[in-house]
Amino acid sequence: MSLPDSKKSPPLAAWRCEFQSSADEQAFLRHHLASTQRQLRVTLVICTLVYLGFNITDIIWLGYSSQTAMLAGVRLAVAGAAMGGILVLRRWRDSVATTQLVASMAELVSGGGFLLIAALRSGQFSLHAISMAIVIIVFYIYIPNRLLYSAAIAISCTLGFVLLAAGMGHLRPVELGTIATMLALTNMFGYVAAQRYQLLMRHEYTAQNVLKNLSIRDPLTGCYNRRYLHQQLLETEISRAQRYQLSLTVIMCDLDHFKLVNDRYGHHGGDAVLQHFASLMQAITREGVDSVVRYGGEEFLLILPETDLAGGELLAQRLRLALSAQPVQYQDQQINATASFGVASINFGRSSTSAHMNMITVADDMLYAAKNSGRNRVCSRQLG
Repeated sequence: MSLPDSKKSPPLAAWRCEFQSSADEQAFLRHHLASTQRQLRVTLVICTLVYLGFNITDIIWLGYSSQTAMLAGVRLAVAGAAMGGILVLRRWRDSVATTQLVASMAELVSGGGFLLIAALRSGQFSLHAISMAIVIIVFYIYIPNRLLYSAAIAISCTLGFVLLAAGMGHLRPVELGTIATMLALTNMFGYVAAQRYQLLMRHEYTAQNVLKNLSIRDPLTGCYNRRYLHQQLLETEISRAQRYQLSLTVIMCDLDHFKLVNDRYGHHGGDAVLQHFASLMQAITREGVDSVVRYGGEEFLLILPETDLAGGELLAQRLRLALSAQPVQYQDQQINATASFGVASINFGRSSTSAHMNMITVADDMLYAAKNSGRNRVCSRQLG
């Protein structure tokens, strides 16, 4: 597991307004999923009301006729698709892919419906051009979708509208050219506005993550800090282990004779050893499962969910051997370092006691037992 770097921002692909890493992009989308779905629902409701409301203009322009009935049918179909999208969002609240699909379908249906309405009311293409420009802006700004999808649908609808105007609008070349130019500019400005908005959201998300990391992580090693351990991390892992009747193991680690390292190589040398040890623990533990905490000074705490005592002992031995076998490179010197480990484990499937309340204390006792027995050792105890 690599150490997080709170000073670096994930790189962005500016032209498509997304993080270059798909994992970062998916994390961003999941973070904003609830607000994205809320915005999409509101937009679908407003578009439905607008589409149905403009049925009045059909009657004003065409009176009561079979053509008016056809237009009403188109508007009802678009409204029905929008309501169907809202129901789908309610059913799949946690799906990013479904949300993007609903947004894309909303753009396709509303754009296609508008082109059909323009074809059925072919005598007002100059007025339809204004409405088309509004539809394009809605696609770019108000329907939360991937910018590439919105741009593709908006440009396709624009081309379709221009072709309809050329074939059915009985417009002079200068009028058709003016409409095409206006809609091209609308696409350009819509894309630029959406690009700024999307990039701003991702910069804000990155800044929030940086601040969050600064509040829960140790700035030197990138490990979780002790405050986060006691405020959230430990309680969360204990509750999860209790709920699913799993094993939970903690390992207290302490660098041996660390004061001598600082005295001989200075505090910068000591920092190099701490960073090396932290990197080693992050690399050997399971990414997204285990947690590494800087407990204080040269002490670290590992929290290992779904791990029994034997698994904790094995991991502690791997760490002990890896640290002692690999000197720390500092400037033109090599610093030899070792560490002692105390392991405590509880199986919540077999234990109904409150022994877990003292897990860290027991692990600390085991650490001191390892220190007192000669250092560079692992001592362990099963709780409950």
